[in-house]
Amino acid sequence: MEPSHFESLYPEDTRFSEIKKILEFIKEGNSCQIIGVPGVGRSNLLGLLAYNKKVKEKHLGENQKWFHFVLLNFSEIKNKTILEVTKFIFLGLLDSLRERRMDNEYEKINSFFKESLKANDELVLFDGLKKAIDFLSIEKEFTVVFLLDRFEEHIPSLSPDFFSNLRILRNRAKYRFSVVISSSRPIEDILEPTFFSDFYEFTAGKLIYLTLYDRAGMNFRIAYLEKITGKKIKNNIIEDVISLTGGHGNLTRHSLEAVLSVNQKINGEIKEFLLKQMPVRSALFAIWNALNPDEQTKISLLNFGSIDVEFLRKLGLVKDNSLQIPLLRDYLKDSARIRSEETGKIVFDKNSNQIKKGQVVLSDKLTSSEFKLLKFFILNGNKVVERNEVVSAVWGEMQSTAGVTEQAIDQLISRLRKKIEDNPNSPVYIQTVKGRGFKFTP
Repeated sequence: MEPSHFESLYPEDTRFSEIKKILEFIKEGNSCQIIGVPGVGRSNLLGLLAYNKKVKEKHLGENQKWFHFVLLNFSEIKNKTILEVTKFIFLGLLDSLRERRMDNEYEKINSFFKESLKANDELVLFDGLKKAIDFLSIEKEFTVVFLLDRFEEHIPSLSPDFFSNLRILRNRAKYRFSVVISSSRPIEDILEPTFFSDFYEFTAGKLIYLTLYDRAGMNFRIAYLEKITGKKIKNNIIEDVISLTGGHGNLTRHSLEAVLSVNQKINGEIKEFLLKQMPVRSALFAIWNALNPDEQTKISLLNFGSIDVEFLRKLGLVKDNSLQIPLLRDYLKDSARIRSEETGKIVFDKNSNQIKKGQVVLSDKLTSSEFKLLKFFILNGNKVVERNEVVSAVWGEMQSTAGVTEQAIDQLISRLRKKIEDNPNSPVYIQTVKGRGFKFTP
């Protein structure tokens, strides 16, 4: 019988150091964040915690049975309300119990779900979820861990109530409830402080950056690829590919699949061959596109000795003043390819409700407040807008905007600049007009 989840096949020492750190936080009753570039294996890591019994036993021994992991793919609930998000979490919890064949627990929590769903009310449904967590963590003494995968994709439609609800669940279950948030960058760098202030103390400073290369996991993927294709990959080709990809999971897999597609017969340099492959280029662009304009500029310089690249170092992209994915370096040399997709004015497309710069959709990287502000700037391009107009545009739906401080406005402007300006310290699009406000130039 084939296992239902691919992650259950991985060896027990896959992502050993990262999983060890995650579980240390969980055992302390804390939550944490998993940070990594696209394709590095964040989803895979969370899948190991949810589905791989060997991995959990390696770290937890027999106690692994008292830890219950609930994997939730937040890319499935883009632009959803808090009611729909709560329902999604509830259903994910039920699926996780069914996976482990915890029939008694499943029936109990399913009864909570069905009863609370009848009212079709946010508060009633969340009350049912509270009962479910109480039952598992307090009565049954499980440690319940929500694994929030691809969380950055939900951020544009995120409500502050989401983090308030997490805190409520944690306060009830105490040390038997944790959350692991997977994102391309720390949430404190993405969200306004007010959005996650209720849950900040449980995640602050608890960051785990995924390395580009996980040897155990990569060896398994290569062996599995050889098994399903019936072809043995030459050792020198594996070494050449990993040296070019830095061991980045998705990029390495696409590269090896491309090599196998031509029976390992490559005319010329393997680097030139790989850069012609669409899946390889797509993986490289995904890494590039996840960076903000300032970070892209720094990487484009390809000389890191005199600039601050601490975040790029934490991601594993830069080490010892050198780019760790040589293939990305060569991809960037063909600057015309990237400029063709990124150049152009910043515009608002009312039909799709998106903000774009050339072919790049900027709004996918913006919070709701940043989206409102940038949309307002675009619609008032080349005009000086005063601070009170910014407050009305962004916070106008609040019953009172009296509590919106000058600092809150400046912080919002600063975060938006980081996401759209090539150099936030020398802005081109959003100019400060001293004594009056701001001026946006598309």
